[in-house]
Amino acid sequence: MATEFTDSNFQNHVLESEKLSVVDFWAEWCGPCRAIGPVVEELSKDYAGKVNVGKVNVDQNPQVSMQYGITSIPAILFIKGGKVVDKQIGAVPKSVLEKKIQAHL
Repeated sequence: MATEFTDSNFQNHVLESEKLSVVDFWAEWCGPCRAIGPVVEELSKDYAGKVNVGKVNVDQNPQVSMQYGITSIPAILFIKGGKVVDKQIGAVPKSVLEKKIQAHL
């Protein structure tokens, strides 16, 4: 299951992680966010132990959302070594996200 990243655990779970992190910025009221949610869950199972896959609810975690300038959701950031190495705005097929993950493993 995808990890719930928050303002309080983001530094520890994402920025200080040795692994690539795939972070889905989303909200309950966002239709495209709900559409891509199952894809994010699948990726968390497919890459368990290799990649940190998680979600940030933008309504509940404004600090992290502002820190990364999230203005459109869903926004998926690929973070490695504490830096954003790639990003994807909007709902896309799983294959698009898998290509980005493979490129940064």
